[in-house]
Amino acid sequence: MRFLTAICVAAALLSAGNATAQEKGKGKAPAVVSPEVKSDRSVVFRIFAPKVATVTINSSDLPAKYKPRDFKKADTGVWELTIGPVDPGTYRYVFNVDGVTVADSKNTATSESNATVWSVVHVPGSDFMDTTNVPHGAVARVYYPSSTLKRTRRMHVYTPPGYETSTEKYAVFYLLHGAGDCDDSWTSVGRANFILDNLLAAKKAKPMIVVMPAGHTGPQGAGGKGGGLANTGFEDDFQKDIMPYVEKHYRTSNERNHRAIAGLSMGGAQTLTVAIARPKDFAYVGVFSSGLLFGNAADSEKAIQAGIADAENRKGLKLLWFATGSEDFLLKQTRSTVDLFKKHGTNPVFRETSGGHTWINWQLYLNEFAPQLFRE
Repeated sequence: MRFLTAICVAAALLSAGNATAQEKGKGKAPAVVSPEVKSDRSVVFRIFAPKVATVTINSSDLPAKYKPRDFKKADTGVWELTIGPVDPGTYRYVFNVDGVTVADSKNTATSESNATVWSVVHVPGSDFMDTTNVPHGAVARVYYPSSTLKRTRRMHVYTPPGYETSTEKYAVFYLLHGAGDCDDSWTSVGRANFILDNLLAAKKAKPMIVVMPAGHTGPQGAGGKGGGLANTGFEDDFQKDIMPYVEKHYRTSNERNHRAIAGLSMGGAQTLTVAIARPKDFAYVGVFSSGLLFGNAADSEKAIQAGIADAENRKGLKLLWFATGSEDFLLKQTRSTVDLFKKHGTNPVFRETSGGHTWINWQLYLNEFAPQLFRE
């Protein structure tokens, strides 16, 4: 509702601006291009809003080093801000116009989260996730009935190039998002489909179906008294509804050796919860910038010991892979989780990288994790 209100306010501002320009005999409002990515990787943002007092940019992905954040107004009524040069990557942003949050109306690239819609700008220069001249897979929005949650739910599904014309069965990789995001995030800002396209074209990864479900089971503010993010019932939805739906509607190879699961942050914790509860379902488990979020450490340890660390269950576990940045606030949690798995006989791989709790790290982790899957 807040975002719809913001759109209405933005439309009113633009309409008022157009009327003002016409009253002054200037004709139509000036042409505006936004965002404009220049050859030196600087990015120019623009908005036509002649009657407002302030315009700034908000971004959860653009690092704080990219300043200023306040736009400057030209005589034409166009506000403009140049940032950069910006490191190659994909960034979400919104404008703040006189205190009202609005998307960039000149930009059709968007990314959903659990509570709002962001505009997106991609700065090229990272070959592994740029849109390149290679065969591309398809990404579908898939709606499925959740018997667990008693409503229709949505997930995104990537099928590799050639899936539509093939008759073979494919391995399945379940890829989970982080807190505050949604099933759209791994493709709209995470670039998962382009990362897989490029890996497949270079023959660095095996063809696979990638399933990206919604990790939140309710909107922001539905998580109880604190107004947090609702996740209750996700693991049951995953096991009873998501996996059966995928295996019924897609040509999947359903042996353990052909199943993988990974997630970032909240999705990493959910990955471990699912993998521990169903240790014989997944041969490959990846945890990006996360670990076990211990509610009760003793219970977590018992679950690990009885599940994924059990000698019989461990036989089919080919990879338990962790990666977290040195500046990530969950680094300590990751280390503790890795140590706990080692204590109970597993052999986790742990990559401590540079950087923090950011999409650029998660994109890099996916690019490194995916080639290790389904190598029999």
